[in-house]
Amino acid sequence: MALKFHQQIISDLLEDSNGGLVILSSGLSLAKLIASLLILHSPSQGTLLLLLSPASQSLKSRILHQLSSLSSPPPAEITSDLPANHRHSLYSSGNPFFITPRILIVDLLTQRIPVSSLAGIFILNAHSLSETSTEAFIVRIVKTLNASAYVRAFSDRPQAMVSGFAKTERTMRALFLRRLHLWPRFQLDVSQELEREPPEVVDIRVSMSSYMVGIQKAIIEVMDACLKEMRKTNKVDVDDLTVESGLFKSFDEIVRRQLDPIWHTLGKRTKQLVSDLKTLRKLLDYLVRYDAVSFLKFLDTLRVAESYRSVWLFAESSYKIFDFAKKRVYRLIKANEVKSKEHVKNTSGKKRKFKGDNASVEAVGGATATSGDTGVVIEEVLEEAPKWKVLREILLETQEEREKQTLSEEDNSDNYGMVLVACKDEQTKVILDGVVPVTTIQSSEGSSVCRQEHEALMAAASSIRKLGKTTASRDNNNPEAQVDKASSTKGKAKKESSSLRRPIRSCSKKKKNSEPEIVTGSENEEKVSEASTSGPREANDAHPDGAKKLPPVHFYALESDQPILDVLKPSVIIVYHPDMTFVREIEVYKAENPLKKLKVYFLFYDESTEVQKFEASIRRENGAFESLIRQKSSMMIPVDQDGLCMGSNSSTDYPASNTQNSLTRKAGGRKEIEKETQVIVDMREFMSSLPNVLHQKGMKIIPVTLEVGDYILSPSICVERKSIQDLFQSFTSGRLFHQVEMMSRYYRIPVLLIEFSQDKSFSFQSASDISDDVTPYNIISKLSLLVLHFPRLRILWSRSLHATAEIFTTLKSNQDEPDESRAIRVGVPSEEGIIENDIRAENYNTSAVEFLRRLPGVSDANYRSIMEKCKSLSEMASLPVEELAEIMGGQKVAKSLREFLDAKYPTLL
Repeated sequence: MALKFHQQIISDLLEDSNGGLVILSSGLSLAKLIASLLILHSPSQGTLLLLLSPASQSLKSRILHQLSSLSSPPPAEITSDLPANHRHSLYSSGNPFFITPRILIVDLLTQRIPVSSLAGIFILNAHSLSETSTEAFIVRIVKTLNASAYVRAFSDRPQAMVSGFAKTERTMRALFLRRLHLWPRFQLDVSQELEREPPEVVDIRVSMSSYMVGIQKAIIEVMDACLKEMRKTNKVDVDDLTVESGLFKSFDEIVRRQLDPIWHTLGKRTKQLVSDLKTLRKLLDYLVRYDAVSFLKFLDTLRVAESYRSVWLFAESSYKIFDFAKKRVYRLIKANEVKSKEHVKNTSGKKRKFKGDNASVEAVGGATATSGDTGVVIEEVLEEAPKWKVLREILLETQEEREKQTLSEEDNSDNYGMVLVACKDEQTKVILDGVVPVTTIQSSEGSSVCRQEHEALMAAASSIRKLGKTTASRDNNNPEAQVDKASSTKGKAKKESSSLRRPIRSCSKKKKNSEPEIVTGSENEEKVSEASTSGPREANDAHPDGAKKLPPVHFYALESDQPILDVLKPSVIIVYHPDMTFVREIEVYKAENPLKKLKVYFLFYDESTEVQKFEASIRRENGAFESLIRQKSSMMIPVDQDGLCMGSNSSTDYPASNTQNSLTRKAGGRKEIEKETQVIVDMREFMSSLPNVLHQKGMKIIPVTLEVGDYILSPSICVERKSIQDLFQSFTSGRLFHQVEMMSRYYRIPVLLIEFSQDKSFSFQSASDISDDVTPYNIISKLSLLVLHFPRLRILWSRSLHATAEIFTTLKSNQDEPDESRAIRVGVPSEEGIIENDIRAENYNTSAVEFLRRLPGVSDANYRSIMEKCKSLSEMASLPVEELAEIMGGQKVAKSLREFLDAKYPTLL
């Protein structure tokens, strides 16, 4: 059943037949809102298309889950594998369909869609749109042909809707929308419904260990050093980029955004500093997420991968990061200290003997050793994550509460569901798998951790399990930084006076934790890490709690973005890594199940980046909504914006422009009718925004599959478009050489278009980096060699998409329109063999042409005329000098060719 504020949103959308833009707070079940709208759709209204981008795949899976839970048939997906006639029947069926913008725009331009039968379009990622995006292109064509079709756009990322100047207003103009629906968490209807039956919330603050505090401090110092180094470059304004802001994910994005316009002109050191800042932020994140061994393993991976080019590794405080990380895992002591401890404590634990050249040392409690005259023993420390003990205490407490309530209640099956532990990613889930027994219900998909990091961290997790079991019992007075059992008494949540800043009201009473200590001497023998056990185990195998059993637990990776709450229906949720979106999902889940008892635990590392990130994410979202509310009050939306495209009429042929009368000095005052211009565009180019801009200029876009070139402007002009990044990659792979060769073979005027971004520097590199010599690694040298090898190649430079459209208009001014059938056949293999006057691949004798172009007197100016007059090389070789001079355009070049052909073959005599 949809929540009341969802019903209100649906009611507001249905009131306006033109549609609207809905912006929700993150986590307020956007998928359920869209699923409810799909259920209300009737085939009699027409076909409904849901535009599906790669970023909205997770939202699609959630929509399908909501529809399946409501026993509603899910929408099918229209793919390019379906034949054209089948797609036409689907477009006319009146059902909802998922479809990618690239497929839809091609079908619209080729008139495969009965636009009059479309009821409307759903856009699921409004925050990623712009005036030149493919979605805006689709809406403009649909609105031009069917003004009654509605457009409903959705977004649950308000921060992205306020980036840039008036982005929301520009998005609404591009989608021909006039109504904006804002639904923040602090909206009265939303807050009242979510707070009517709130869950019981416990906020627990856990102190970090001394080594963790030292590592965090050292990382911040190294980040400050990198910022100071970046200031010396004078390439970026770092006044607003403080170390405090560097704790958040947006920090490296802000730095990259400032440097992006001149990124390709920067030196290697500046680029490496940007990468180092991202690495350091990742280290801060991994410090509170992963165990000590995994963190050290990742540091060792960084040392190997980045040692020769990294800047941060040479900072003054960087050694502390590695030093403290090692001390969390092991320490070096003298062999005689181990022997003395063995005699004093009379330890009966497991021993491993290591023999050296002169002596042998027994390692107690899992310690390894290398011995000699000055033998040194590696003693395992294996500092456990402070949250692990708290997590186990919560699980034991949960089980005790259930056992007590079982004796007093008759029917409590509905309130004793799965215990859900929400962690950041799959790697944390794997680590916690070895700490707490897991009852697996459903596996989470995917991990955003890169492959190198994932493999390193997985190896670390497996190495922890292989360290062996220990028989030494754990003393309750743990020397590491943990939450004392007596001092971590949980309290119930107290209501705050205002809930605008908190998605779930947390306990205002902060728990005091035991002070951290650095373990030295013999005390460390009694410390046994829970991480050193081999995989999931029973509670009485390594804990003094013995017979106490734990409730069924499921670990959930937040990055998998699955509808886990509706599937498992947990009664206890432990938020191991707090996340604003997941917190909102918990609120919605409880509002939908008001009678279900739900207890939520929040685990924060005290005075760490976790708390700052969580609170800052809420502040940023609230600030974004406040900005959107102000923008809405002063938004300039045309009152006649009803979907008609300015500058175009409703013709299905999309003519260049309307015929107009103009007052001029010419007699009659009538402007000449402009001829229709058309451009043949390769299908793959619809991933860019240039076809949209060309259509805005009044050109007819003909989408086809081209083997040669990206854009065909005329029978003789073929254009290969390259962005800056694609240009560098094409030179590296050698693909550009082949593409230019093919264009030069089939077209008289091959053109290489190098397109810069409007907000980037209009240069390849800084002037100081341009060398006078030709070097194989310099982009200018590569372009020079390309032009020398293909003299007929023309290179065009464009500042932006709109500048490219102007260039195309100029190039087409005195040219014939391109032939679609001919452009499709260029370079395509032929099944019929060689056909007269055909331009397919088999009809072009590449070897003969290359041989011809290397003959004396033959140049790029005359080899085509030779090919037109002579059918073969043998026919050309039999022509006299006079006919060759007429064909080749000169007596001198004809004589040089004739002398070469008539020259006697040299002999050895």
